[in-house]
Amino acid sequence: MVKASKALDRVLVLEMVRVTEAAAIAASRLIGRGDEKAADAAAVEAMRKAFNGLEFDGTVVIGEGERDEAPMLYIGEKVGAAVGTGPKIDIALDPLEGTTITAKAGPNALAVLAIAEEGGLLNAPDVYMDKIAIGPGYPAGLVGLDRTPTENITALAAAKGVQPNEIIACVLDRPRHEKLIAELRQIGCGIVLIPDGDVAGVIAVTDPDTTIDIYLGSGGAPEGVLAAAALRCVGGQFQGRLLFRNEEERARAHKWGVTDLDRIYHLEDLVKGDAIFAATGVTDGSLLEGVKRRKNGVMTTESVVMRASSGTVRWVKGEHHKGG
Repeated sequence: MVKASKALDRVLVLEMVRVTEAAAIAASRLIGRGDEKAADAAAVEAMRKAFNGLEFDGTVVIGEGERDEAPMLYIGEKVGAAVGTGPKIDIALDPLEGTTITAKAGPNALAVLAIAEEGGLLNAPDVYMDKIAIGPGYPAGLVGLDRTPTENITALAAAKGVQPNEIIACVLDRPRHEKLIAELRQIGCGIVLIPDGDVAGVIAVTDPDTTIDIYLGSGGAPEGVLAAAALRCVGGQFQGRLLFRNEEERARAHKWGVTDLDRIYHLEDLVKGDAIFAATGVTDGSLLEGVKRRKNGVMTTESVVMRASSGTVRWVKGEHHKGG
């Protein structure tokens, strides 16, 4: 059982929903407009404004990039209305997880964040991460990055009481995954290929309605920490290993305190102690409905918010009126 953090006041659970709602609504105005940067900028500005209305001392540990790359919500940025006096909170965020998705009006774009008390989230460098995730209810250590995809699928199928060809895997549709996809198909495994949005892809393993049993493949390391925060709240298994393409990326990892470049991170390494995870749909997806515009300027949102210490998952429907 995860011990409740005094810094994560119960009020913050629903306040986090308000933050992701603000980002999602701002980004939704640019759905299908073909401008990724404008959609991302709108979400960032709205999320930052919402954070600065909250009575805490927040530090962005996973954000839009380093200070010289990102004008707002950069790594190390302080947010909140009580900087220096309020409870110290670490924040991982992606104001618009799926910028290309939003620009093209595709599925599964989200506004996402996770918070923990100071020191509770891995300060992951902005590099790739090899990931594997399954939902709750399985023996610890059932799957792992030190095994082949075939070994992982076979073990998962046996634990589920089915044949390997009855397992469904979620994989990002990228050229780098050609060998992985070929191996999975060789053993008859079903594959859900997603164009983007691997936070939603990882979380999908926790929801039986998605029919997805396992997530495999590489994606962004910051998104890995965000997804791990969700699994920390609802259960499941996750492993991640940072991938480095060049010396610049290795140097970036050292800058953020990563010394063992080959380490396999488990769920508790990525998210320590209590945590809150929140997400609001920007476009319709497997996890959440997107922002909808109704008559008279009314907008509706669907969000999910989770807390590790209580294991509570809340689904929140919002109705937003102009000026409300």
